[in-house]
This record gives sequence, structure tokens and C-alpha cells, in this order.
Amino acid sequence: MMEEFFRKHESYQTGNPKLDQLIHELIHQAGPGANADLAEELIVTALKAHTDKLDRGDMKMLNTAMKELRHSLKVFEPYRAIRKVSIFGSARTPRNSLDFQIAEKFAKGIVQKGWMVITGAASGIMQAGNEGAGHKKSFGLNIQLPFEQEANPVMLQDPKLVSFKYFFTRKLMFLRESHATVLCPGGFGTHDEGFETLTLIQTGKTDPRPIVCLDAPGSDYWTDFFIFLRQQLLKQGMIHEEDLDLMYVTHDPSVAVAYVTDFYKVYHSMRYIRDLLVLRIEKPLSEKQLDQLNQEFKHLLKKGKITQSLKPFDEERNAPYTFHLTRLAFYFKRDSFANLNKLIHRINSFSGV
Repeated sequence: MMEEFFRKHESYQTGNPKLDQLIHELIHQAGPGANADLAEELIVTALKAHTDKLDRGDMKMLNTAMKELRHSLKVFEPYRAIRKVSIFGSARTPRNSLDFQIAEKFAKGIVQKGWMVITGAASGIMQAGNEGAGHKKSFGLNIQLPFEQEANPVMLQDPKLVSFKYFFTRKLMFLRESHATVLCPGGFGTHDEGFETLTLIQTGKTDPRPIVCLDAPGSDYWTDFFIFLRQQLLKQGMIHEEDLDLMYVTHDPSVAVAYVTDFYKVYHSMRYIRDLLVLRIEKPLSEKQLDQLNQEFKHLLKKGKITQSLKPFDEERNAPYTFHLTRLAFYFKRDSFANLNKLIHRINSFSGV
């Protein structure tokens, strides 16, 4: 029995058979679970960090990060089936600002479409987002700072408020739990979140999503930002022309709402299965539409064609909420994820056909 256990778990162990068996028994005592193997690996990681004799500060960082991630995942779990948008912007934006009012209107409009809102839970644009959405449709991911970042009145006593010590755990949850990003005028933090989102999409480290740059009518905040991107990054070959298409600029909150929701009009989600990229869509495409995709986006294919299936893959059995969706599968040439966004927009254009 012992030999069989170690054959199955030899990929990641402490190296001490007696200790590995104790870990296995500990998880068994904790109760059944589909992810017991991963729970064992988490314990192994903790013990490896202990035996590595890491600095106490390093151990505290690992411990705090794990606690923050576990708690935030628990908070979001009951709401996983609901789409959410992360709204970023300055904590210093006053209530009488047009940017505050536009952020509030956007949040109110997106909630009316069945979405929820995630903000940093502080003042300014973040408070505007939470006020527009209302506390029942809001999440707050607060960061512990010596200034500016006390939770706003909307989120202060809400159980969907999560407090973080580290920016990196907080940033992970902003991206992992949302399906769209809206950037309002802000400082370093806003641009940090925006550039991180762009980088992860550009490199394929996160799924495609709509990114909206929203500011008040007459404002040149995002106009000037795009001038910088074109004159410096694009002109010097640091980004591609299509990378700029990852962002959409508007002064109208209702247009921003439509742009975000339209991204998921037909497209639902994606995942990789071995070497195949699988796009889940809400309804089957006609043969003509599928042919159009293959002609227009053949430059994205490493080989073969885009094929359609009405059944899920065996590897998707852990996601029963997607079983009703149609699949588009192809061998994606992973060198231009911005063009993958264009493919999704083209699929969505078939919604009214």
C-alpha cells in the first residue's frame, strides 16, 4: 500500500518517506476532496520553505500571501457565474468631477446588464464605481497603506471587502476575478494596473478581455496617453500597431457599457487543451460564417483550420456550466494575442446575422 502511494505521488515530495506519509494521512483526516493531491503539495511547499531555512521576512511574505489569496478566493467563489468588471482610477478624484460622475454612471449601467463591479474600495473613482453599482453588486479589494486607502462608506462593512497587505496578491485577484477592465483618469496605480493587464493579454498570460479607457467629454487625458504610445512605443517598434487595438477610448459611459457587454455577445470563454486553443461560444456558427473566419484569420493558424464542435472535450468535464456551449478549436500561432481579440470581435459580429 505504501509503495503504491509513493508511485502515485513521487513527482513532488519532501524526500522523507515518513514525512510524506504523514502529510498524506493528514489530508485524509481533513476529509475528502477533489483537490487532495494539490493540498498535499501545498503542505510540501510549506515544509520545503521551512527546511530551506528562509529568512523570517521571506516566510512571513509567503504566509501572508497564501492567507490573502485563500480568503479572497473564498469571498469570490459564490459569485463565479456572474461577470465582473474591474474599475480603476484616482483616489483623489472629487465627487463634483465629471470623471467621478461618468465612472458612477458606467457602474450603474453595467450592473443593469447583470454584471458586478470590483474596485480598490477607496475614495475617488473607486467610490464612484461602488456607489454606481451599489454594495450588493460591488466588491472591494483594499490595500493597506499609511494614506489615502481607507475603505469607502459603500464597502466599509461589506463582507465582499477584502483587505490586502501586498499589491501583487491584490493585482492577481483584480485580473483573475474580472472579465473586463475600465480605466478612468488616475495616477501611477491606475497606469500600473492598465499596463499589467495589457502585458498579460499581449503575452497570452491571461484571457482576452475588453479594456476601456473612459474619461469625461472634452478631456484629453487618454488622447495624450495614446499620443505617447504612438510617438514613443509604436514609432520605436516596441509594440505592434494591433496592440493599440486592445484598448477602446470613449467619453460616453453607455458606449463603454455596450463595448464591454458586446465582447461576450457570442464569445463566452477560452482554454487550451493540449495544443488546441478552444473558444467557447454561445451559439453555433453557420458553415458560411466558419468559412469566413478561416479565410480572414488563417494567419493565426499554425496548421489546419478552425473547426466547430457542439460537444465539450473530455478535459472540460470539471466545467459543467460550459457544457451547453459550442466550441471553436484550432492550432493557434501564439505570436499575436492582439489579433486573437480581433477574432473574438469578428465572432461577435455574427450575433445579428
